[in-house]
Amino acid sequence: MNKVALADCPFVPWRNGGGRTRELLAWPSATDWTLRVSVAEIEADGPFSPFAEIDRCFAVLDGAGVVLSLPRGEVRLHRGDPALTFPGEAAPLCRLIDGPTRDLNLMVRRAAGRPAMQRAPSSSGLWRGLFSGDTLYWSDDSRDTLPQRDGWWLSMEAR
Repeated sequence: MNKVALADCPFVPWRNGGGRTRELLAWPSATDWTLRVSVAEIEADGPFSPFAEIDRCFAVLDGAGVVLSLPRGEVRLHRGDPALTFPGEAAPLCRLIDGPTRDLNLMVRRAAGRPAMQRAPSSSGLWRGLFSGDTLYWSDDSRDTLPQRDGWWLSMEAR
């Protein structure tokens, strides 16, 4: 099990100046990844970066939300809404509803599989990950917590 603390991940500013990202996981490498999990802080309206041959899940963690302009039409996303999955080539225009947002992104190279994001872990696949929107407690021991905005992930051997 690998624990990733959001606070330990450095910010990377976007080329378009509209936000910044903290990368929680890039596998197998940061420069040539098949799977990427990140938390983005969107500070201004603008287009998403295109990612060819990538499928993407996107969920709002904090803020009033966003409106994404996709080929199938506009989609409004607010904190607590289910994640939206879309092709990385779509590179939607993003409009902030009322100020900056913090968002969770899961991107998977299409040839390797399909991304899925849900509030509870699924029971299938080779990767397991948990990102806490709020602090999670599973005992009275303060060491048995997953602080808000931290994550755990593990790779499972193929069976």
